Amino acid sequence: MPANILVVEDEPAIQELLTLNLQQAGHNPLRAMSVEQAQQLMRETLPDLIILDWMLPGMSGIEFARRLKSEDYTKAIPIIMLTAKSEEADKVRGLEVGADDYVTKPFSPRELLARVKAVLRRRAPQMTDDPIEVGGLRVDPVTHRVTGNGIVIDLGPTEFRLLHFLMSNPERVHSRANVLDKVWGDRVYVEDRTVDVHIRRLRKALEASQHEEMIQTVRGVGYRFSAH
Repeated sequence: MPANILVVEDEPAIQELLTLNLQQAGHNPLRAMSVEQAQQLMRETLPDLIILDWMLPGMSGIEFARRLKSEDYTKAIPIIMLTAKSEEADKVRGLEVGADDYVTKPFSPRELLARVKAVLRRRAPQMTDDPIEVGGLRVDPVTHRVTGNGIVIDLGPTEFRLLHFLMSNPERVHSRANVLDKVWGDRVYVEDRTVDVHIRRLRKALEASQHEEMIQTVRGVGYRFSAH
């Protein structure tokens, strides 16, 4: 599943290099030359990851990272700091404000993409293309195929995204609002009970391989994927 990755970098050549490599890796890059532009973009689309330059015109990247991590709405977004500062104290400072990783310039695009994949796998696994298999139920984002005990399970696109999200975050209870944000997108306005309808459809489809009980209802809270 392609990730929306916000690149906040004021050097056009580096921004172009990052954008091109992210596109080739199958992601959807969003560009900003300053914190102000980044904030405007984030009002429209909340990114799945931010690549943030330390030195920016106006507000610095480190101050922006601190603000993002202090707001409930944005604190869960992973951040990779990108900077020419290579001193250990600077790296520690970047990590202390909540950055998930730190890449120094000049950098290898290949290394940066590997770090992007690692951060997404750790913080937003539903955004990677890695197959997931639990208890004989397998989801492959590349082929968009779901199998259960060798049986091919036919899912619509929404049910596929829903199952992929739940399986990427097993044993965690997700509220309907959280599921809506992660599966439908935070700017799509649909009712909470829409989640219930698609959960029922998903369970019905999983009956073919007897995996429907893995989608559990947590009364008064939301839903959980569990093999137990």
